[in-house]
Amino acid sequence: MASLAASIAKVGSNTFLSRVLGFVRDLVIARIFGADAGTDAFFVAFKIPNFMRRLFAEGAFSMAFVPVLNEYKEKRGFEALKAYVDAVAGTLGAVLLLVTVLGVLGAPLLILVFAPGFVNEPEQLALATEMLRLTFPYLLFISLTAFAGGILNTYERFGIPAFTPVLLNISLILCAVYLAPLMDRPIVALAWGVFIAGIAQLLFQIPFLRQLKLLPRPRLATTDPGVRKTVKLMVPALFGVSVGQISLLLDTLLASFLVTGSISWLYYSDRLMEFPLGILAVALATVILPRLSQRHAADDPVAFSFTMDWALRWVLLLGVPCAVGLLLLAGPMIATLFYSGEFGANDVEKARLSLMAYALGLVAFMGIKVLAPGYYARQDMKTPVRIAVIALVTNMTFNLILMFPFGHAGLAAATTIAAITNAGLLLRGLLRDRIFRPKRTWIPLMIKALIANLAMGIVIYLGVGVTADWIAMGPGERIWRLLMWILIGGAVYATALLAMGIRPRHFMGRE
Repeated sequence: MASLAASIAKVGSNTFLSRVLGFVRDLVIARIFGADAGTDAFFVAFKIPNFMRRLFAEGAFSMAFVPVLNEYKEKRGFEALKAYVDAVAGTLGAVLLLVTVLGVLGAPLLILVFAPGFVNEPEQLALATEMLRLTFPYLLFISLTAFAGGILNTYERFGIPAFTPVLLNISLILCAVYLAPLMDRPIVALAWGVFIAGIAQLLFQIPFLRQLKLLPRPRLATTDPGVRKTVKLMVPALFGVSVGQISLLLDTLLASFLVTGSISWLYYSDRLMEFPLGILAVALATVILPRLSQRHAADDPVAFSFTMDWALRWVLLLGVPCAVGLLLLAGPMIATLFYSGEFGANDVEKARLSLMAYALGLVAFMGIKVLAPGYYARQDMKTPVRIAVIALVTNMTFNLILMFPFGHAGLAAATTIAAITNAGLLLRGLLRDRIFRPKRTWIPLMIKALIANLAMGIVIYLGVGVTADWIAMGPGERIWRLLMWILIGGAVYATALLAMGIRPRHFMGRE
C-alpha cells in the first residue's frame, strides 16, 4: 500500500493545486460578474459540455477503457496494446467530432433541454446559446485528454493527468481579467476561456504519451474486438457511474424555474463541495481502479478486498471531518470567498443553505467514487446500473417534493438523499457478494472517528459565530479567521485521533 499512498499524495497534491486555482477562478468570476442572468447563462453553457465530460470521458469511458487497457497490458503484449490504443483513439475521435458538430448546430435546443426556464427570457436564452457554441467543443478536447490520462494512469503516471485541470482554471482567470474588459459582452470571455483551455489540456498530454511510445496514430476501427468490448462495457457504465452528475444536472434544470440566481447559488456551493471530493475521492478512484483491475486479472480476491478496505478507511478518517467542516463553516466560507459588491449578503445566505445540504452527502459522494470501481474493475456493469436507476428515481422524487418549499436548497438536499441511496446500495452489494470483506478493526475505528468528529464539531460550532458577523468583517479579517478555524478544527480532530490511538498506519494498512 505504500506505493498507493504515494500515488494518492501525488494525485491529491496536484488536485489540491487545481482546486485552489479553481477557488481563485470562482472568486474572480463572482467578484467581476456577480450572480445574475449573465452568469446563470454562462454556468448553463459551461455545465452542458462539462456534464457530458464527466458522464462520458471521466465517467463511463474511463471505467470501461482502463480495465480493458490493463488486460491488454498484462496479457497481450505491447504490439496488441498499441493497436488497441490506435483503434480507440480513431473511433472515439470520430464519434466526438460528430457529437461536437451536432452540439454546436443544436445549441438552442440543448439550452432549452438543460434550462427550460430560459424560454421566458429571450435575451438570456440567446446569450446562453452563443456561449454554448464556444464551450461545446471543450467536450471533444477534454474527452481525448481523458483518453490520454487513462493511458498515463495505467502506467502509474498519475501526476500528469491530475495537473492538467490547472490549465482550465488559469485560462478562465486570464480571460476574466484581461479579455472580458475588451468585449461588448464581458461574460462571453469566459466561454472563450473554456474553448482555449480544452486545446491546451490536450496538447499538454502529448509529450508524455510520446515518452511511453503510445502516442496514437488514430484509425477508425469500429469492428476491432477491443473497441467493441470497451463499448459493450461503456454503455451500461454510462448511466451507472454518473448518477451524481445527472442529479446535479437535474438541479440546474429545475433551478432554471426558480428565482434568478438559483443556478449560480447551486454552482458556487457545489464548487466548494467539489474541493474535498476532488482532492480525496477522485484521487482514490483514479489510483485504485488500475490496481483493482490488476487484482481481478490476477484472480486475487484477498488483495482486491484489501484495496477496497484501504480506500474506504481514507473516506472514513478524512472524508467525514471534511463533511463536518463544510457543514459548520458553510457561511464563513461563502462569505470569505465570494462576498462582494456583486455577490451580496442575500447571495451568501442562499449559497450557504445549498452548501449545507450538499455537505450532508459528501461522504456518500466520496463513497460512490470508491465503491463503483469495485464493480467496474470486475467488468460488472449491470449492478451499478440497477442501483443508479433507483438513486435517480429517488433524486427526482425528492426534487419535486423539496424544491417548492425549500427552493434551490431543496434541490441540493434531494441530490444528497440520492447519493446516500446510491452509496448504500453499492456497499450492500459488495458486502453481500463478499467482494469486500471489512477488517474487524472497522467498528472500533468508526467509534473513535465519531468521537473525534464530535469534538471538532463542538469546538467549531461554539466558536465560529453566525454568518452575519462574517459579512460585517473586512476581507482580511474574514480570511485569517477562516484559516484559523480550519486549523483549529483540524488540530482538535487530529489530537483526538492521536489520543485514542489512531496512527498513520491506520491510513496506510498492511497488505
